[in-house]
Amino acid sequence: MTTQKLANRVTSIRVSPSVAAAQKVRDLKAQGREILNLTVGEPDFDTPEDIKQVGIQAITEGDTKYTAVNGTEELRKGVQHDFSTRLGIECGLDQICVGGGAKQILFVAMMATVEEGTEVIVPAPYWVSYPDMVIANGGKPVIVECGEDVGFKLTPEALEAAITPRTRWVILNSPSNPTGAAYNGDDLRALAAVVKRHPHVLVMCDEIYDRIWYADFKTESILGVAPELAEQALVVNGVSKSYAMTGWRIGYAVGPKFLIDAINKLQSQMSSCPSSISQAAAAAALTGPQEAVGKTVEVYKERRDRAYALINGIDGLSCTLPDGAFYLYPSCAGVIGRTTSEGDTIENDLDFVLYLLEQAGVASVHGGAYGLEPYFRISTATSMDVIEAACDKIAKAVANLS
Repeated sequence: MTTQKLANRVTSIRVSPSVAAAQKVRDLKAQGREILNLTVGEPDFDTPEDIKQVGIQAITEGDTKYTAVNGTEELRKGVQHDFSTRLGIECGLDQICVGGGAKQILFVAMMATVEEGTEVIVPAPYWVSYPDMVIANGGKPVIVECGEDVGFKLTPEALEAAITPRTRWVILNSPSNPTGAAYNGDDLRALAAVVKRHPHVLVMCDEIYDRIWYADFKTESILGVAPELAEQALVVNGVSKSYAMTGWRIGYAVGPKFLIDAINKLQSQMSSCPSSISQAAAAAALTGPQEAVGKTVEVYKERRDRAYALINGIDGLSCTLPDGAFYLYPSCAGVIGRTTSEGDTIENDLDFVLYLLEQAGVASVHGGAYGLEPYFRISTATSMDVIEAACDKIAKAVANLS
């Protein structure tokens, strides 16, 4: 047994619960179990062919060298154009950074700004990595519960109450993982007014799902509706979800130059630059035809609507209709306290998802992983056949509870 000691930044955080859930599914399948997997936060579509061909062309033409730390000019111009035309965000090329996925940019932005004693406001339910990113960088996540009664969204009043002199960031994820809830323009203007009153507070906008959109209000970003926050907001996005490019690992962000410079400085010592091949493909994704995105969103919407109807038809479960992304976050409050055929009581949402896994062969992620119980997250980034079969098994498993 080793006597070596790991750094506190490692021992103080968890393995991502969603990653752990996905690994559990792989382990069970390896044992011969048939598992319907609703844990996956990854499109089941392939990267569009025209984008793949640009990546292949980059390889064959020798575009395989280091790029600038902050990404190629071609990609940054693509980001600049996309943010301007789609979201009304104007920025210079020196206000854009590019990284190995949006997740890396979120982490490095915290690394650049968070230290011992720093507070980061994290609305719950939250993407599982936010609190651990804060902790890994020495900060303190301040969890603000945003329940179903407020649409799973942070209110201006709750934000104001959570801010202290030690607050460095507030995180906004729209559309949300796990709920699919999205902020509209009025929501964002009201939150921006609070942030503006506190110039020491930055707002981190994780908008990785903002093209997977179903709401009857248009997609907006806080910098688009409140450009006065140009020195206080970092808007993070990427090609992983919208273009089914998770493995290409390209994310990007627009923000104040002091912060972008800091992110680039850290990345220069970490990974030097993202993949040149992936950057060429990402530039093509942002500047090329967008029909493939629209077609996949239509499919995601059909899946969302079907899963929403099926879940709400199960006694003891209920679900709100997501504005975007490819998740549902059903409440399982109605089954808490019920008993399995083996005599075990469902005490919480973790018990419930474990029951579904063992008895129904359906894998999901419990709400406690996202900071708000009693819920569970299911992904609709899988086929309609899997969604319907899984919901049927969930219904039968719930019916067997007494």
